[in-house]
Amino acid sequence: MLLEIKVPSVGESVTEATLAQWYKKDGDQVRKGELLFVLETDKVTLEIEAEADGVLKVSKSEGEAIPIGGVVGTIDTKAAPKAVEKPAPTEAAEPPPEAPTPPAEPPSLEPAAEIPLAAEPVLPPSVRRLVAEKKLDASKIRGTGPGGRITKGDVILFLEQAAVTIPSEVPAPQPALPQEVAPAIEESITRKPMSQIRQRIAARLVEAKQNTAMLTTFNEIDMTRVQEIRAHYKEPFQKKYGVRLGIMSFFIKACVEALMEFPELNAYIENKDIIYHNYYHLGVAIGAERGLVVPVIRDADKLSFAELEQAIIHYVKKIQENRLELADLEGGTFTITNGGVFGSLLSTPILNIPQSGILGMHKIENRPMVSGGQVVVRPMMYVALTYDHRIVDGRQAVTFLVRIKEFIEEPDRIMIEI
Repeated sequence: MLLEIKVPSVGESVTEATLAQWYKKDGDQVRKGELLFVLETDKVTLEIEAEADGVLKVSKSEGEAIPIGGVVGTIDTKAAPKAVEKPAPTEAAEPPPEAPTPPAEPPSLEPAAEIPLAAEPVLPPSVRRLVAEKKLDASKIRGTGPGGRITKGDVILFLEQAAVTIPSEVPAPQPALPQEVAPAIEESITRKPMSQIRQRIAARLVEAKQNTAMLTTFNEIDMTRVQEIRAHYKEPFQKKYGVRLGIMSFFIKACVEALMEFPELNAYIENKDIIYHNYYHLGVAIGAERGLVVPVIRDADKLSFAELEQAIIHYVKKIQENRLELADLEGGTFTITNGGVFGSLLSTPILNIPQSGILGMHKIENRPMVSGGQVVVRPMMYVALTYDHRIVDGRQAVTFLVRIKEFIEEPDRIMIEI
């Protein structure tokens, strides 16, 4: 019996997906629950598992765009018994008589030789080919896939960071032709197609620029009090809730309070109407290997500091394990992005349409400030609010950001459950 492997539906707005990577080869024996391949849509990346035991027949190759419901291969379930080859144990039972011979051989050398051989099968076929082609040491490549698995993207990133040039470069023979300097200086390039997620990000950014009246206002926040609270309650908070007390939960709480006062920043324009949300679903931008994603923390106004921190960690793990679902990305009413984790001192975030506001956090840096007529050193953070000027006035935007500044500089005003 042939069981078709189809591309599953991941949401009404998604019509096709790209087969990013096969974990199994054509003709491989597979077991139910084993990972077969990675699907990449314009919003999420998914890993697809085998639904039955059998022999895999691949009909679509990596990089192909396949419509939802399309068949990428089959599993011959009749061939499943071949995977259960029990004769092997009988053969393994025969070696005991020969067991006396191994002691004569140096036991320390054999395991050392077998370790790299055992590590090779961990690499997916496509990654193994690329590593062999580029003559790379796989042990030096950091894997970002599930369980630390090395993906093709990890290899490409390693090549870019190491400034590895394409093998087609042949600079060695050219010193014999010193006069022909021009042909010797050939700049190498690498061309690779944009992933669907990257294409979607690009399209949405251009759409935001063209269809909104974006404007950004800036302010700076003294993070002294927040840092004092985090340092003081760090251990009891983590002991009670099992998570660290981070900075993001303070900003989410502050944004919720400010959004209640300025509902236009929690609304959007639809045709000639303004749609106001009576709930607070805040998107938190998280940088992933394949691009920026914005999972949504729903009803953020009803969550405690600990619940907010747990929600963020939950989404980070789902992104790392390619388990993020389309539903995790939909329904946001306002977005927060933190470029400071990458070292950004100041930036102008772009709206996550159709939302009318996005808050940009940045790097905390000690700077001299004037306080009480004296110059003191304070941990300061620049913050930026980009808003849609069609629905939000400048006075509202500036006051909204001032409210966030007040809440962060005096966090006692927003309750914390310790």
